[in-house]
Parts: sequence; C-alpha cells; structure tokens
Amino acid sequence: MYHTWMRFFTPGPAHHRLGLVCLGVGLQHGTLPTVGPRTLDHHVAVVVSTGRGWFRTPDGRRTAVTAPALLWLTPGVPHHYGPDPDTGWDEAFVDFTGPTADTYTELGYIEPHRPVVALSDAGAARATVGRIVRAARRGNPLLEVETSAAVHELLVTLRRARADTAPDGEQVLQALARDACKPLTVADHATRHGMTPAELRTAVRRGAGCSPKDYLLGIRLGHAKELLAATELPVAAVARRVGYDDPAYFSRLFTRRVGMAPVRFREQQAHTVPGGWSDQVPDPDDPPIIGRTPTG
Repeated sequence: MYHTWMRFFTPGPAHHRLGLVCLGVGLQHGTLPTVGPRTLDHHVAVVVSTGRGWFRTPDGRRTAVTAPALLWLTPGVPHHYGPDPDTGWDEAFVDFTGPTADTYTELGYIEPHRPVVALSDAGAARATVGRIVRAARRGNPLLEVETSAAVHELLVTLRRARADTAPDGEQVLQALARDACKPLTVADHATRHGMTPAELRTAVRRGAGCSPKDYLLGIRLGHAKELLAATELPVAAVARRVGYDDPAYFSRLFTRRVGMAPVRFREQQAHTVPGGWSDQVPDPDDPPIIGRTPTG
C-alpha cells in the first residue's frame, strides 16, 4: 500500500534562460514500487525522510539506503532503486534541469559519483520541497520562477544537510576566514592547521567548493570592497589592510576579479558614514529601526 502525489511543469524558453528550472515535484510514502532500471535526461533529487531501501549502481553494486538520505539521479546515468517491501519509505522528489546544474556539480553540491548520500536531517530539505509544492497550485502565474528559486535553495539546503560535513572542516573554513587578511600563503595556513597543502585543498574544496586560494581571495576582496565603500582610506592602505603589500598588484588583481579598478568601485559604491559601518551581522528577525537604540 502506498500513497503518491506529483505534479510536472513545462517551463518556457524564457524560464530556461534562468539557468535552472524545476520540471516536477512529488511526495510519496509507503511500500512504493521499484523504480527502474531507467535513464533520465535531467536531474532528480530524491529525499528519503523515513524508512529504508536500496539503490543499485550501473556497475551492479547494491547500496543500502537508510533515512535520512538523498538519492542523486543524474542525466544519462542508469539507476534502479526501491524501498524495503516490509517497511516502505517516505520520499519527496524534485526534477530539475539547466546549465547551472553543471556549475553546482563543479562546486560539489551535486555529486554524480555518489548517488546515495547520508543526511544529518531531512527536515530543512522537506520544508523547501514544501515551498515547491505550494507554488505548484493550479493557475499560479509565478510558478516557474518560484520553483526555479526553490531548486537553488534546495541544493544549498541539501549541501548543508550532508552527514559527512565534518565539524572540523567547518572550523578550518572559519579559521581561514578569520585569518584571510593576514599576509600568509596557502602553505602557511596549512601549517597553522597541522595539515599539508594537499589536505587543506581537499578540506576547502569539500567544504566550500573551491580552492583555498579562491576562498581566501573572495574574503579579501569582499573586505576590500567594504573599506573602499565605507572609508576614505587610500587604495594603498586598503591593500595593506587586506594582506597585500604591493598596491599595484592589489589593483590589478581587484580589477581582474571585480571588473573595475578600486577607484572606480569607490566612485560607484561610496557610502562613508560617521563612525563607519558595523561589523555585527543584524538579526533578520529584529532588524535595526530608525530611532531605536541598538541593544547589542
């Protein structure tokens, strides 16, 4: 005995230009029938909330699936899976496609080589799928754009929910962010964490989807933008504040990555205020309000 609800969409050409579109969504539970063997031309994320079952890879290996878990079904790759006939399972699935999926794969959010991924919790992912379900009501004029945005959110949520996201990996990223503007090389950072450069590259790639160099550069340039926009510090002083002793090198690097010179960025974004900007992230549920004294 099983129960199923599903709905499928046909986004138009303009919606496909968003880069990532939702093709369908479904909620199912019980002793569902076996799926496949079959091959699809698009991606599907299957979130198993309760129960257990199995997944057979193209090479014939059978992998146990125990909730909470994620099944990645990727284009052109045969798959075959199903719940245990004695227990069944509770699943939600989202079909999606678009060239942006390739970027998410490159960044490690989608893992074609690992079709079964253990999750620490499926609640947040199910909540995101729920938003797609609510957007799927008949006659919703914002359907394609709402569901496209939710697929982006789902991929981020699933990335955060991976059970193998080690706490020490998060600590390494946080420490790199804290020390990003110090004049340290990647090898220096690795040594500070008792790691080889290769181990640091693996940890950062796993955690942030990029190399340590790019991770540090993103933080440095972000801070440089804040200093350019919020202060009147000379460009050379900004360069030193974010870890570059050579202001000419900093300017070339900034221009190449940002698309404009530091001086031009300042002309566009300058918002110098008495006292400077706050480093404290505001609480979205209790944002600052004019006329009220901050409590933190």
